[in-house]
Amino acid sequence: MSTPGTSARERAAGSQLAPGERLLSHALVVPVKNARGVSVNVGGMIGNAIMRNVGAQGGGHGSIAASCPDVSRGLVLRVTDQRVGLVNSLDGTPIWEVPRNWVARVERRPRLQLMARFRVHYADGSWLAFMTFRRRNIEAFRAVLGE
Repeated sequence: MSTPGTSARERAAGSQLAPGERLLSHALVVPVKNARGVSVNVGGMIGNAIMRNVGAQGGGHGSIAASCPDVSRGLVLRVTDQRVGLVNSLDGTPIWEVPRNWVARVERRPRLQLMARFRVHYADGSWLAFMTFRRRNIEAFRAVLGE
Protein backbone atom coordinates (compact mmCIF):
# COMPACT_ATOMS: atom_id res chain seq x y z
CA MET A 1 0.00 0.00 0.00
CA SER A 2 1.45 3.36 -1.01
CA THR A 3 1.50 6.49 1.08
CA PRO A 4 -0.01 9.55 -0.63
CA GLY A 5 2.67 11.95 -1.83
CA THR A 6 5.50 9.43 -2.07
CA SER A 7 7.21 8.62 -5.35
CA ALA A 8 7.92 5.14 -6.65
CA ARG A 9 11.62 5.71 -5.79
CA GLU A 10 10.77 6.62 -2.20
CA ARG A 11 8.61 3.53 -1.86
CA ALA A 12 11.36 1.38 -3.42
CA ALA A 13 13.99 2.80 -1.05
CA GLY A 14 11.81 2.13 1.98
CA SER A 15 10.73 -1.38 1.02
CA GLN A 16 12.10 -4.63 2.41
CA LEU A 17 13.74 -3.05 5.44
CA ALA A 18 14.36 -5.18 8.52
CA PRO A 19 12.18 -4.52 11.58
CA GLY A 20 13.48 -1.36 13.25
CA GLU A 21 15.80 -0.47 10.35
CA ARG A 22 15.71 3.24 9.43
CA LEU A 23 16.10 4.70 5.95
CA LEU A 24 18.57 7.62 6.13
CA SER A 25 19.06 8.67 2.51
CA HIS A 26 18.34 7.55 -1.04
CA ALA A 27 18.65 8.75 -4.64
CA LEU A 28 18.48 7.47 -8.19
CA VAL A 29 22.02 6.65 -9.38
CA VAL A 30 23.75 5.05 -12.35
CA PRO A 31 26.86 2.91 -11.70
CA VAL A 32 29.61 4.39 -13.88
CA LYS A 33 31.16 1.03 -14.76
CA ASN A 34 28.02 0.11 -16.69
CA ALA A 35 26.80 3.53 -17.85
CA ARG A 36 25.73 3.71 -21.46
CA GLY A 37 25.79 7.05 -23.23
CA VAL A 38 23.78 8.13 -26.21
CA SER A 39 26.74 9.47 -28.16
CA VAL A 40 26.65 8.89 -31.89
CA ASN A 41 29.99 10.45 -32.84
CA VAL A 42 33.35 8.76 -32.47
CA GLY A 43 34.61 11.23 -29.85
CA GLY A 44 31.55 10.66 -27.66
CA MET A 45 31.82 6.88 -27.95
CA ILE A 46 35.50 7.01 -27.00
CA GLY A 47 34.66 9.27 -24.04
CA ASN A 48 31.99 6.81 -22.86
CA ALA A 49 34.44 3.91 -23.08
CA ILE A 50 37.09 5.81 -21.11
CA MET A 51 34.53 6.80 -18.47
CA ARG A 52 33.45 3.16 -17.98
CA ASN A 53 36.98 1.75 -17.92
CA VAL A 54 39.01 4.44 -16.15
CA GLY A 55 37.77 5.86 -12.89
CA ALA A 56 34.70 3.65 -12.61
CA GLN A 57 35.95 1.18 -9.99
CA GLY A 58 38.96 0.72 -7.78
CA GLY A 59 40.06 -2.46 -6.07
CA GLY A 60 41.05 -5.84 -7.34
CA HIS A 61 39.32 -9.15 -7.71
CA GLY A 62 37.72 -10.15 -4.41
CA SER A 63 37.31 -6.57 -3.18
CA ILE A 64 34.02 -5.18 -1.89
CA ALA A 65 33.63 -3.03 -5.02
CA ALA A 66 34.30 -6.00 -7.32
CA SER A 67 31.38 -7.87 -5.76
CA CYS A 68 28.88 -5.34 -7.20
CA PRO A 69 27.09 -6.96 -10.16
CA ASP A 70 27.01 -5.43 -13.61
CA VAL A 71 23.81 -3.45 -14.05
CA SER A 72 23.17 -1.01 -16.87
CA ARG A 73 20.15 0.89 -15.61
CA GLY A 74 19.35 3.48 -13.01
CA LEU A 75 18.95 2.11 -9.50
CA VAL A 76 18.19 3.57 -6.11
CA LEU A 77 21.20 3.82 -3.82
CA ARG A 78 19.82 3.61 -0.31
CA VAL A 79 21.52 4.14 3.00
CA THR A 80 19.96 2.80 6.17
CA ASP A 81 21.29 2.64 9.69
CA GLN A 82 22.33 -0.99 8.94
CA ARG A 83 23.29 -1.25 5.26
CA VAL A 84 24.12 0.52 2.01
CA GLY A 85 23.06 -0.83 -1.32
CA LEU A 86 21.43 -0.68 -4.70
CA VAL A 87 17.76 -1.58 -5.11
CA ASN A 88 15.43 -1.75 -8.10
CA SER A 89 13.87 1.69 -8.59
CA LEU A 90 10.39 0.28 -9.19
CA ASP A 91 9.86 -2.35 -6.52
CA GLY A 92 12.79 -2.07 -4.11
CA THR A 93 14.19 -5.52 -4.82
CA PRO A 94 17.78 -5.55 -3.50
CA ILE A 95 20.39 -5.80 -6.28
CA TRP A 96 23.50 -5.49 -4.10
CA GLU A 97 23.97 -4.50 -0.46
CA VAL A 98 26.77 -4.36 2.08
CA PRO A 99 26.79 -3.71 5.83
CA ARG A 100 26.94 0.00 6.56
CA ASN A 101 30.22 -0.32 8.46
CA TRP A 102 31.87 -1.51 5.21
CA VAL A 103 31.48 2.01 3.76
CA ALA A 104 34.29 4.40 4.67
CA ARG A 105 33.20 7.62 2.96
CA VAL A 106 31.67 9.35 -0.06
CA GLU A 107 33.79 11.51 -2.35
CA ARG A 108 32.33 14.09 -4.71
CA ARG A 109 33.99 14.07 -8.14
CA PRO A 110 34.03 16.61 -11.00
CA ARG A 111 30.70 16.87 -12.78
CA LEU A 112 30.40 15.26 -16.22
CA GLN A 113 27.89 16.82 -18.58
CA LEU A 114 24.42 16.70 -17.00
CA MET A 115 25.11 14.33 -14.14
CA ALA A 116 26.97 14.76 -10.86
CA ARG A 117 29.57 12.10 -10.14
CA PHE A 118 30.73 10.57 -6.84
CA ARG A 119 32.61 7.61 -5.41
CA VAL A 120 31.66 5.40 -2.51
CA HIS A 121 34.83 4.21 -0.76
CA TYR A 122 34.77 0.92 1.15
CA ALA A 123 36.67 -0.28 4.22
CA ASP A 124 39.01 -2.48 2.16
CA GLY A 125 40.21 0.51 0.09
CA SER A 126 38.11 -0.31 -2.97
CA TRP A 127 35.54 2.09 -4.43
CA LEU A 128 32.72 2.41 -6.95
CA ALA A 129 31.82 5.50 -8.97
CA PHE A 130 28.21 6.58 -9.50
CA MET A 131 26.39 9.37 -11.28
CA THR A 132 23.25 11.13 -10.09
CA PHE A 133 21.17 14.01 -11.39
CA ARG A 134 21.57 16.32 -8.39
CA ARG A 135 24.61 17.37 -6.39
CA ARG A 136 22.45 17.59 -3.27
CA ASN A 137 22.05 13.79 -3.44
CA ILE A 138 25.81 13.47 -3.01
CA GLU A 139 25.80 15.91 -0.11
CA ALA A 140 23.03 13.88 1.58
CA PHE A 141 25.08 10.68 1.21
CA ARG A 142 28.18 12.45 2.57
CA ALA A 143 26.18 13.67 5.57
CA VAL A 144 25.21 10.13 6.61
CA LEU A 145 28.30 8.19 5.43
CA GLY A 146 31.18 10.62 5.91
CA GLU A 147 33.39 12.74 3.69
